[in-house]
Amino acid sequence: MVNILEGLALFGVSIATILMALASLLGTMTMKQAVELGMADARVLCGLTGVTNPRELQDIFGPPTMDRAWHGLNLATIEAERRPAGHLISDDRVDWICIGVAVVALFWRHPVADILLIVAATSQLAGWIMATRLPR
Repeated sequence: MVNILEGLALFGVSIATILMALASLLGTMTMKQAVELGMADARVLCGLTGVTNPRELQDIFGPPTMDRAWHGLNLATIEAERRPAGHLISDDRVDWICIGVAVVALFWRHPVADILLIVAATSQLAGWIMATRLPR
């Protein structure tokens, strides 16, 4: 069996994947707290749903109030409208799975673990790239 990643490359990809997932978890936690406090603005809703055009939010959640926020929304309503990009950007399960795969790949030396680590790192990178397309 030939391992795809070895030594420093394996360690670097694993640590980078873990750090990206932790940063994503922190950002998602902040956005979820904003929703719980009733301060869901376009940036927060776009980050949680994966919608890249803020005008589409009016079609989904109705018009915002005068302070450009949507009041009365809960996380279940927002997650029901989540798009595939929203899963990569702000789904806790994806982040925790990526962390788990990175930790397992450090200790289980098998080509399958290397492939799973590459998939986890790619999914984290894709989420970060998609997050740059979201409105600020």
